[in-house]
Amino acid sequence: MRWILALMALFVLAAPPAWAETGFLDRTIRVDGQDYAYQVYVPRKPIAAPRPIILALHGAGERGSDGLFQTEVGLAGAIRRHPDRWPAIVVLPQAPLNQLWMGAPAKVAMAALAAAEAEFRTDRNRVYLMGLSMGGNGTWRLAYENPDRFAALVPVCAFAGSFRGLPPIAQGEDPYAALAARISRVPTWIVHGDADVVVPVDESRRMFAALKAAGADVTYKELPGVNHDSWNPGFDDAALPVWLFQQRRVPAAAR
Repeated sequence: MRWILALMALFVLAAPPAWAETGFLDRTIRVDGQDYAYQVYVPRKPIAAPRPIILALHGAGERGSDGLFQTEVGLAGAIRRHPDRWPAIVVLPQAPLNQLWMGAPAKVAMAALAAAEAEFRTDRNRVYLMGLSMGGNGTWRLAYENPDRFAALVPVCAFAGSFRGLPPIAQGEDPYAALAARISRVPTWIVHGDADVVVPVDESRRMFAALKAAGADVTYKELPGVNHDSWNPGFDDAALPVWLFQQRRVPAAAR
């Protein structure tokens, strides 16, 4: 019996450690009685400190229910091309067909973010929000609805005012100024192509001007000759992640 116990102990000691999953992982979350598929990206290289976490919102073309299509464009593509630049947990929810990042999809996105924070070891003061096109609008909207939640924003080819029959995110005589006043404490990096034929570049120009007037820490990258797909050069800009991961949320009590 002693020999058997000794052999069992040796086997346990010699067994290889369990490896944590990395890469793009399938996840499902239940919100208001309905299941929604989404993805979470986990970097391969381990680190000792809690990781920053990014909530990334896709555009109109990636809507659906497969939980996968949103990983084929935008930040997910940049991660595949330059994984060393993005040492963060990245949450990639998916909006259903014909819906925007408002109402139920916005609730799902925030719930997926909270679920990833509970599952992985993340830095509560380095939670970032970004999105492209329709997801850029969602970035402005979720920041407006949760002004103390995020450490930085990255809206790409986004719209915040009236657009194709949609009302502006903020109300008032100047909706851009009203939005800027609410999120002015959140550092923001805006990207837009000046040849965009889908979302007019003036949308980002007006938000940049409103944020500057509100005293915000805001960077604006207007890309000459670039059409609507400004997310490719925008997310491939090596300066973006360097800037992003330097941003830390200042708790309301410390302001």
